[in-house]
Amino acid sequence: MIYRSKAPLRLGLAGGGTDVSPYADLYGGAILNATIGMYAYATIKPLSGKKIHIKAIDRNEEIVLTAEKKLPINGKLDLAKGVYNRVVKDFVKKPFAFELTTYVDAPPGSGLGSSSTLVVAILGAFVEWFKLPLGEYDIAHLAYRIEREDLLMQGGRQDQYAATFGGVNYMEFYTNDKVIVNPLRVKDKWLHELENNLILFFTETSRLSSEIIKKQSENVKKKNTKSIDAMHSLKEQSVKMKESLLKGDIDGIGKILHDSWQHKSAMAEGISNPELEKIYNAALKAGATGGKISGAGGGGFMIFYAPYNNKFKVIEALNKLGGRVMRYNFAQHGLTTWTI
Repeated sequence: MIYRSKAPLRLGLAGGGTDVSPYADLYGGAILNATIGMYAYATIKPLSGKKIHIKAIDRNEEIVLTAEKKLPINGKLDLAKGVYNRVVKDFVKKPFAFELTTYVDAPPGSGLGSSSTLVVAILGAFVEWFKLPLGEYDIAHLAYRIEREDLLMQGGRQDQYAATFGGVNYMEFYTNDKVIVNPLRVKDKWLHELENNLILFFTETSRLSSEIIKKQSENVKKKNTKSIDAMHSLKEQSVKMKESLLKGDIDGIGKILHDSWQHKSAMAEGISNPELEKIYNAALKAGATGGKISGAGGGGFMIFYAPYNNKFKVIEALNKLGGRVMRYNFAQHGLTTWTI
């Protein structure tokens, strides 16, 4: 038997950063995101014997380990090892041999939630193999705990839930890791218009999101008024974005993105930089009405809203800046698993 899974990456449209502790615990966070047709994939092939093979095709990394109840966390394909360790600890209770192959359509540090989405995909493959009794909320929460508690990785909570649920969601985050996912019933024509006008641009750079998120968290702990007020404003933008999508005010999204750009830069040092500002201003000059950095900031992907037919001029301007405009489509389904 072969057990496969795939989970979609996401575009954070509004509220990004308010899902990060301690802000979400103190004030409650809110985010609006949408999954796209770029994925993290995982394939598991059970093996006889006592060996574990882990292959990350996109990273050109491979390790072979002896199957034990707990694999060492040492910087080498730790996401996969972290999922295995938790599956053994909570469910299987003994080591087992297998070959795990993974691939992600976007590079790490790109701002599309690739690391968390990969954890969800790997966990989904194990759920398929062992028929684990986990629903969508269970899988997303467990993936979050693996990253934040077991692997001690900095980050928020939206990525695991977006990858698991899929579609367009308004998410609310509260203390004690409570999360409510509200799927939005956006009319098809509004989604088509948003997909048509929203440009996804890869800056050809990546960044260590954990450092930016750490600064953001420290600003909240230190009660930095400027940073906290910026997060309050971003949370308000997620509500406005939800209303625009549901009411069909798609062109109003450009202004919401522009407002979010200004507030997000105030959350922590390193979110924006002169190169990103140059890209942003070039897009506005060419006809975009707003945009944002996807994810924690500092590099990776950016998105821009260009109404009417302005996207062609914006794409032309962006292509001169050394990055790549990426084709994409919205994906309505979240984590998918199957057996061959």
